[in-house]
Amino acid sequence: MMLTAGLTGLYSWQTREFNREVRNGMADLRQGRYFRADDYIQHLLPVASSIGLGLIGAKAKHSLIDRTIVTATSYLAMGLMVTSIKYSACEMRPDETTRNSFPSGHTATAFMGAELVRMEYGTGYGIGAYAVACSVGFLRMYNNRHWATDVVAGAGVGILSAHIGYWLLPVNRKIFGLDKKGKAPAVAACPSYDPVTGSYGATLAIRF
Repeated sequence: MMLTAGLTGLYSWQTREFNREVRNGMADLRQGRYFRADDYIQHLLPVASSIGLGLIGAKAKHSLIDRTIVTATSYLAMGLMVTSIKYSACEMRPDETTRNSFPSGHTATAFMGAELVRMEYGTGYGIGAYAVACSVGFLRMYNNRHWATDVVAGAGVGILSAHIGYWLLPVNRKIFGLDKKGKAPAVAACPSYDPVTGSYGATLAIRF
């Protein structure tokens, strides 16, 4: 639904007018002062929160191995969706620098992490995670990097990506042999983002 709502920004002149009004309002609020924390906050939710909370005592629904696999799968799903849509839509950014505005990758990353936290640790932790994710979406508009509909669509992609990670967990467990009895394999995952190309990636290594 959020992705569909965001798509109206590409085809509806009423929504485009709304986007311009939001951009102008952010410019008045910003007054030439930018705050780039969104470039860093976006990565805290998927890794530091969805995986790390369980390491500091929060009760998780899945093991560390499962959480790592879910996070890596979600990153991969999100990267594929964001990149493919960006290069299909070719939407100009509000600051007129590049034509890869729709949807917001930063927002997708943050909301993916927030939904992972909510699904893994419950509503209490989820509320805090979503508050941080919303701040990332706000800052993308505040810093004139995205239209409002880019942010809405990015949030939708991020939430969907988190669910894909959990939907595919049983399949991944079978692929990696994690359902077999015996010594648990060693797992290492490293998500990545290239700010130059705007591309996402994830490396998952499992030693049996």
